Amino acid sequence: MLTQTTIRVLEPADLGAALAVLESAPVENAFVTARVRVAGLDPWRLGGEMWGWYTEGRLTSLCYSGANLVPICATPEAVRAFAERARRIGRRCSSIVGPAGPTAELWRLLEPSWGPARDVRARQPLMVAEEPSVTVAPDPLVRRVRKDEMDVIMPACVAMFTEEVGVSPLAGDGGLLYQARVAELVGAGRSFARIDDGKVVFKAEIGAATRQACQIQGVWVAPEHRGRGLSETGMAAVLQYALADVAPVVSLYVNDYNTPARAAYRRVGFRETGAFMSVLF
Repeated sequence: MLTQTTIRVLEPADLGAALAVLESAPVENAFVTARVRVAGLDPWRLGGEMWGWYTEGRLTSLCYSGANLVPICATPEAVRAFAERARRIGRRCSSIVGPAGPTAELWRLLEPSWGPARDVRARQPLMVAEEPSVTVAPDPLVRRVRKDEMDVIMPACVAMFTEEVGVSPLAGDGGLLYQARVAELVGAGRSFARIDDGKVVFKAEIGAATRQACQIQGVWVAPEHRGRGLSETGMAAVLQYALADVAPVVSLYVNDYNTPARAAYRRVGFRETGAFMSVLF
């Protein structure tokens, strides 16, 4: 019997209730929803625990606790409960990421025991598009990366990750997990690039995908080609692919200080609908 307010680790039998919470905000929750749709709620398959917060016996908030700590549809009461549980078991994640409001409160409560963070990105605008660009023509040379082009795309992926996150994805395990993730996206047809003379000029991936929404990530233009509008024409191409083949709503989030990228995405047709926050360790 659940008390009026309860937190517990969800089990496979809770899948339906968890999906109902996740799909109440399909764009914000695309990353976690995609994982749960594939893996269910078994911690071994999911790569972490899903914590549930119950109010009056009804599941109302979630928190994914794995490589990332992600508050989902989290009320203030749920955030406090999630923070207490996270503080009690200790930090196991490499980042906290989620909608800016709940994530900021979660970090406020955890910082005394988990801090300092390597980097805090307090506001990362969430941008969405539901139609192909009407102002920017898609680059016809942007296409899906083939499985036999892993050796071509990997250096660009490593450069993007290192530039964005501040550490190399090759650290620790030599990049085995990161390479496997890139290979997974290539194999699924969700890695896109313009490759000129065997070198990546532009690239991006559709990282999370559900029936309702998908999320573009890893946007990168080779340094020697920047300033020529390739991020706009490339993104227009990826947006066209995503809407045609993946989901009716396409999203991304970007650091608020990256003014050129935000302007480029707006020109392509993305609009800001909210904000995320990331705490990196």
